[in-house]
Amino acid sequence: MSVFRILTVGDSCISVQFASAIDPVVNARCIALAASLESLALRGVLDVVPTYNAVTVHFDPLAADGEALSTELGRLAGTALPASAADSRTIEIPVSYGGASGPDLGAVAEFADCSEADVVKLHMQVRYRVYMLGFLPGFAYMGTVDRRIAMPRLDTPRMRVSAGSVGIAGEQTGIYPCDTPGGWRIIGRTSAKLFDATRAQPSLLRAGDYVTFVSA
Repeated sequence: MSVFRILTVGDSCISVQFASAIDPVVNARCIALAASLESLALRGVLDVVPTYNAVTVHFDPLAADGEALSTELGRLAGTALPASAADSRTIEIPVSYGGASGPDLGAVAEFADCSEADVVKLHMQVRYRVYMLGFLPGFAYMGTVDRRIAMPRLDTPRMRVSAGSVGIAGEQTGIYPCDTPGGWRIIGRTSAKLFDATRAQPSLLRAGDYVTFVSA
């Protein structure tokens, strides 16, 4: 059984927190808990948000009993079984690395004391887990990046990062789904559409998926 704690956050939010780490086992437990809760379709539950190591539940305090919901969350946290790794999707993302598409590739190479080609190779050789979605619709936080190229964010974020930009921020990598300000180190760009509100499943990626990057 996983160790966890349940925190009440105001009068309309409850958080179940597991071990504080970027750990696929912990994350799988969070995703399983969120899926189990969503399948119950409990009255008054407005949103269920799984993250790296926690699940936050937003509810209508006029429609749901917070104490009963907390009890149910405790039960599910101890019994929900993560999906088998064999059931996870692996999605291949083509990336154009460097040049105008990857303005920070050179800086990452300097940080890693290697060539730009080596940075690309190191970035592509990992099968990344999608730990959570957040920041923007369809933005997937993926890990973990090889330590040699795990460069921290920019000290001052850019005012505009183009949609499809592939970035590194420490041990995480991600893809910007739309034009937006951002501070990740941009090493390439993909033509894949990460979010489309007209699709049946708007987000291309979901928590628990795996992603591999290939050179476009």
